[in-house]
Amino acid sequence: MQFNQLGLSETVLAALAAKGYSEATPIQAKAIPSLLEGRDLLGIAQTGTGKTAAFMLPSIDRLVASGKRAQPRGCRMLVLAPTRELASQIADQARHYAKGTRLTVATIFGGTSIHKNKTDLAKGVDILVATPGRLVDLMDQCYAILMGLEIFVLDEADQMMDLGFIHALKRIVRELPAKRQSLFFSATMPKTIRELAGQFIKEPVEVKVTPEATTAERVEQRVTFVQQAEKQALLTMMLKEIEIDRALVFTRTKHGADRVVRLLAGNGVAANAIHGNKSQPQRERALGEFRAGKVKILVATDIAARGIDVSGVSHVFNFELPNVADQYVHRIGRTARAGNDGVAISFCADDERPYLRDIERLIRQKLAVVPLPEGFVAAAEKIKTSRVNVPQSRDQQNGARGREMQRDGRRPGQPQRGRPGQRDDRPRSDQPRRHDERGPRPEAAGAAAGEPRPRRFDAPQGEQPRNYARPKRKWQPRPTQGGGQRQGGQGGGRQGGNRGR
Repeated sequence: MQFNQLGLSETVLAALAAKGYSEATPIQAKAIPSLLEGRDLLGIAQTGTGKTAAFMLPSIDRLVASGKRAQPRGCRMLVLAPTRELASQIADQARHYAKGTRLTVATIFGGTSIHKNKTDLAKGVDILVATPGRLVDLMDQCYAILMGLEIFVLDEADQMMDLGFIHALKRIVRELPAKRQSLFFSATMPKTIRELAGQFIKEPVEVKVTPEATTAERVEQRVTFVQQAEKQALLTMMLKEIEIDRALVFTRTKHGADRVVRLLAGNGVAANAIHGNKSQPQRERALGEFRAGKVKILVATDIAARGIDVSGVSHVFNFELPNVADQYVHRIGRTARAGNDGVAISFCADDERPYLRDIERLIRQKLAVVPLPEGFVAAAEKIKTSRVNVPQSRDQQNGARGREMQRDGRRPGQPQRGRPGQRDDRPRSDQPRRHDERGPRPEAAGAAAGEPRPRRFDAPQGEQPRNYARPKRKWQPRPTQGGGQRQGGQGGGRQGGNRGR
């Protein structure tokens, strides 16, 4: 169905035409008419099918038609996302779709300046895209007021509730007005999550494009059974032998992602890592280099799987199978986007076979088993799979220097003087001075030859020694207020006139 048949305004259609979009996806064709009527909606669609445009396009039309203005420290439309990358991506698309209107768009998430967030909200904003944690912080400080909200959107609803955001979400919903439009979109919607979502939306229109937890049809899914210790060698061989445009490598832990990047660098394969321990500038730089094609390999954790929307991802490698089967759907959904083809390759160790069975039961299909390449054992011995002689990243080097300074109490590059707490067995005259290595004192040379070491206050030969001691002061009685002495008297003193007071 064409976008011009869905009832959208000319301004929004012009913005779509500028991006080259003319035909709506199934989720967009089914959701947009209901949203233009102001009804609540529960949308279930696999990732990469255009859910963002499905709720953003009709919402922009409704905001423009109402003609209201955002209140100070408030917003008219709130979009909650589980990750920073997804929030930034939604905001970028909202700015493009709202081109030609006077609607303002702002983002609020961790890792950015909270002062800037307060400044953006001071005059009010039309469309606010935020993560729950930072928004709750601003609400507690009375810098975010949601009483004038018109549209509330929860993107990736299952991930939001499954990651422990339920308490923050309930805190936000308590501040929302009762009269509002609520939209829930997700790729998976288990029964428990559906019941929980029913507390936030009223009589929603359910739009289901594909069955729950189905994977992209254009993704070729494979699995290779390999030992855990041989995964790094297998990944390095595949990245060097397979023609790859861009590849995403998923691990379960943050430290595992950093380790994969280091070992790939040791074997001549450039890669970046993105996960929750990275700062916001580091995450943006890694994603920007991956999007620009400067670095073709990006290693990520599941928390970053939802926000990576990069065209041209040809391969997805599951270095470690997810322990939650739903995450597999989101991982491989990063490829085969916008009608393109993709390949998803999973490495399965012996202890990960239960995870594989859960995944195959969820997606209702068997993964094609691909054996190890010929000569893998001989080739794997030549690949570095240990941390020896593996170059570290700049952040890891800075962390190592900081640990080194804390360990022996010296600055990086300063000569080491022995471990702290240990006794220096060298003679005192040969020990270095406090902060340098200038060698022994000049007077120590004579002492080494057997001559007596001169004292500090010894006078030269033929002169009388000077008395450097300070003369002692003779004690004198302190005059009192009445002029009397301490022995008594009428003027004062302890035994004098003060006794009668």
